[in-house]
Amino acid sequence: MAQIAKDQQALVLEEKHAEFTIDSIPVPKPGKDEVLVKIYSSALNPVDWKVQKHGLYVENYPAVLGTDIAGEVVQLGEGVSESGLVGIGDRVFFQGAFDGNEYRGFQQYALADVHTLAKIPSNVTYDQAATIPVAITAAYVGLYNAAPHGLGFVPPVRPDGKDKYANTPIVILGGSSSVGQYAIQLAKLSGFNPIITTSSLKHEEWLKSQGATHVVDRNTPLTAQEAEKLASQPVLTVFDAISGADTQEQAIDLVAPGGRIAVVLEVVDAVKAKVEAQNKTAVTVLGLKTLTADHEEKLREFWANATKLLEDGDLKVRYADITYVKRITNFCL
Repeated sequence: MAQIAKDQQALVLEEKHAEFTIDSIPVPKPGKDEVLVKIYSSALNPVDWKVQKHGLYVENYPAVLGTDIAGEVVQLGEGVSESGLVGIGDRVFFQGAFDGNEYRGFQQYALADVHTLAKIPSNVTYDQAATIPVAITAAYVGLYNAAPHGLGFVPPVRPDGKDKYANTPIVILGGSSSVGQYAIQLAKLSGFNPIITTSSLKHEEWLKSQGATHVVDRNTPLTAQEAEKLASQPVLTVFDAISGADTQEQAIDLVAPGGRIAVVLEVVDAVKAKVEAQNKTAVTVLGLKTLTADHEEKLREFWANATKLLEDGDLKVRYADITYVKRITNFCL
């Protein structure tokens, strides 16, 4: 293994709302239960432009962004070798955190917590693996985290969670989105049936291969009556993977009285009013790595099982589209 340099190149925001610049910063040292990862792929995520444009989440500058990360373990912190969870040379993927620049992906090296990373199986590339973390976090905690940040279902990685919700319908709005595709796959693992999703019909075959039982044209708004007809019963759960004002209103109108919706953005005022008037519940999903103790516990459970889920095909990763992103090889490697 080549010696690790003291400094590295990083894509840096010098201050709030600034333009990105390439700068030299120190390579961090892993602490207890941490590893240093040489980054081979870091995916773009909507949160990155939101941080830059709106100044969200990050208060300390200069700042490095990037929360979808894949790379190779090159250094172990205290206790990692003894844990047997990961070793030098392992290919891993993980979600970056807003706890500090050293945990983010737009740089050559980053730190990762060994309890919230997973080895990349041989059937998955670095680029594919880097598309998974934030999207799977939003889908996973949205379905399985406790309220008010999730729907509170039992995760399928637990012995009592696999196929637990057989004959329970779910509607997933935006099934072909990054979050939507994993919500469908997780719903299938949990046994939900039918799994009704909205999307462009050009994705119908692919979405059914992920676990959807019905794909409804997104340009033809799905009504509560149509959903109930497809499900043969009232629908009590809707996961809105898009969460614009229009889809949030569609979600709250779809769900039957007593039902719940999960949205991945802040609940809009029109939906809040309907929630109070119609005996319905709306939860806001935050696809962050750290939030509450329950949130972190759920994520540790997922990451402990992530490699096997991918190896067994229970979770499928879509191709990674890098055609319109110029790869700066000298910077990344």
